[in-house]
Amino acid sequence: MSTTSSDSRSTADARWAAEAVELATRNVEAGGGPFGALVLRDERVVARGTNLVTSELDPTAHAEVTALRRACRELGSFSLSGCVLVSSCEPCPMCLGAALWSRVDRVVYAADRDDAARGGFDDRAFHDLFRHPDRPWPTTVRQVAVADPAAPFHRWQATPDRIAY
Repeated sequence: MSTTSSDSRSTADARWAAEAVELATRNVEAGGGPFGALVLRDERVVARGTNLVTSELDPTAHAEVTALRRACRELGSFSLSGCVLVSSCEPCPMCLGAALWSRVDRVVYAADRDDAARGGFDDRAFHDLFRHPDRPWPTTVRQVAVADPAAPFHRWQATPDRIAY
């Protein structure tokens, strides 16, 4: 990529990140959490999302997840290949996972995890947990034995009209 093209992308990314920050700020003013996100395709907004955790009583309703869900509905696809996720803040591991599963091309964010921690939203422990999975987890996660744990996968593989994702 040429320097001009890279500079142009950086300028556009900063402009979109500033819009996500403004969206997050407006969400706080409306009684919501301080997070906002956009999904873009071809430098156009496909969907916007704000943090709806408390209003929806849904711990997964982070701004990024909300924006990704809306973008998928708008585009009629579970794949957001060709799209960019722009967030007001560095995505938590759950939101990064959602971005990976959605197949966005890139993720851009403004504030980082330390900014979030100073603002009362400290997810650094979750980031660290995945960086050091051998350390104790705050929630017990364990596998248990059942007769055929792979049965759903066998059935999936045997389904001729399955849609790969």
